[in-house]
Amino acid sequence: MGNLGFIWTLIIGALAGWIASRIMKRDAEMGGIANIFTGVLGGYLGNWLLGNYMGGKFSQIISAVVGAVILLFILGLIQNRKK
Repeated sequence: MGNLGFIWTLIIGALAGWIASRIMKRDAEMGGIANIFTGVLGGYLGNWLLGNYMGGKFSQIISAVVGAVILLFILGLIQNRKK
């Protein structure tokens, strides 16, 4: 992956993380770095889950958002368990 690929990964990750945090109503709790981190990890998770079924750039964003939502849901369960 070249530098441009890495930059696109961060941009798509940030977008996916922000969308997922809005869907899960956690936007106020997360900062920009956390959005990028969640989005990138969610992108890998979404690609792992949906990668064989979807193709194209737009579907990569959708799978990243789905993965980030799943990741935020799991993190919410862990945080609620600690309380």
